[in-house]
Amino acid sequence: MTLELVIGNKNYSSWSLRPWLLMSYFDLPFNEVKLPLDTPEFYQRIGQYSPTARVPVLRDGDETIWDSLAICEVVNERYLDGKAWPQDLKTRAAARCAVAEMHSGFSALRTQLPMNCHRNPDAYRWKEDADRDIARIQSLWNDLRHRFGNDGQFLCGEFGIVDAMFAPVCVRFKAYGVAMDDNAARYVDSIYQLPAMQAWLTEARIEPPKPGVGEP
Repeated sequence: MTLELVIGNKNYSSWSLRPWLLMSYFDLPFNEVKLPLDTPEFYQRIGQYSPTARVPVLRDGDETIWDSLAICEVVNERYLDGKAWPQDLKTRAAARCAVAEMHSGFSALRTQLPMNCHRNPDAYRWKEDADRDIARIQSLWNDLRHRFGNDGQFLCGEFGIVDAMFAPVCVRFKAYGVAMDDNAARYVDSIYQLPAMQAWLTEARIEPPKPGVGEP
């Protein structure tokens, strides 16, 4: 098995973080190819890997799998024996609903609070539509953890795809000083305490910052 994951900057690339975190959490070996976003190098090389000219992309032998969620699904089916989704049917359905909502929604949050691991909270404030996204996310986290979290650290029991998909939100909440309820704060802390997440953040923080660049 030779897996190759093509990603953008660890500082900015929220979509790259998702499959990278899942694969790293489960100790799945892969080669990493990093293309710095919005640079001549990126535009020169991305066509070698991605039919959409976007990251992330997974190369599995002679196959190309693009889109964060598709990569997570393929990896889960082929290499994780399905354990990245909850085994209980109702819990799995709820986790999939949350992942779908994250994948297609929260555009105001993504646009106004782009991921930036270098960032520290300051006087910047976002608009009401981003506040609505923030409120909905915290409500969703409360519901999942109350119904399916089993008093654990994550949203639906064990760490899985649903947590990988929300990991960039945790970075945004920290970086912009988003006010969090106790449940959200505990969940963000749990994500940040993961060794795989700490590895990503450590590498992100030694990348040179590039003001104005953020991949929602």
